[in-house]
Amino acid sequence: MKPTPLSISDSALMLKKTVIIAIFAAVAVVLSIVESLIPVNLSVPGAKLGLANIMVLTCLYFLRGRDAITLIVLKTVLTAMIFGTFSSFLFSLFGAVFSFVVMYGLLKISGKRLSLIGISIAGGVAHNIGQLTAASIIFKTSSIFYYLPALLLTGIVTGILIGISVRYLVPSLSKLSLFAGFTD
Repeated sequence: MKPTPLSISDSALMLKKTVIIAIFAAVAVVLSIVESLIPVNLSVPGAKLGLANIMVLTCLYFLRGRDAITLIVLKTVLTAMIFGTFSSFLFSLFGAVFSFVVMYGLLKISGKRLSLIGISIAGGVAHNIGQLTAASIIFKTSSIFYYLPALLLTGIVTGILIGISVRYLVPSLSKLSLFAGFTD
């Protein structure tokens, strides 16, 4: 079977998606850098604000799951190259994948009827569980889950903050011509 050539509108749509993902990845990296400059001591190992997740949830809202995975990989690799070690890369990757699976599943099941704040809270909690899973693999102990109650609390609080941010960001982006065709 001979593949059909892409139409101009298909090519334009693919280009728009690529541009959106690139912009979201760049903003996510900048948000990670800004977050690293904020002197917040949450007193729980692995707890952070997770500002870059604003872009992941926004991407999930506008685009497909595979586009969000592309964004997550870009964000994780770039921030690991800027900040981290291999173990921090694994923590971030596990957290991002767990968070993605939960948020993507909730968006698919709810058809965008579930609030962005609720989805973000679930994603924040899943992110922390993913990080603890990575830590338990790296350190070869399940006692690391001792931090789970504190991380669940921080995941809920940061999930609320991220969700509120996305709730305001989505309508603003929807007004831009770049996002025409990606909104319901």
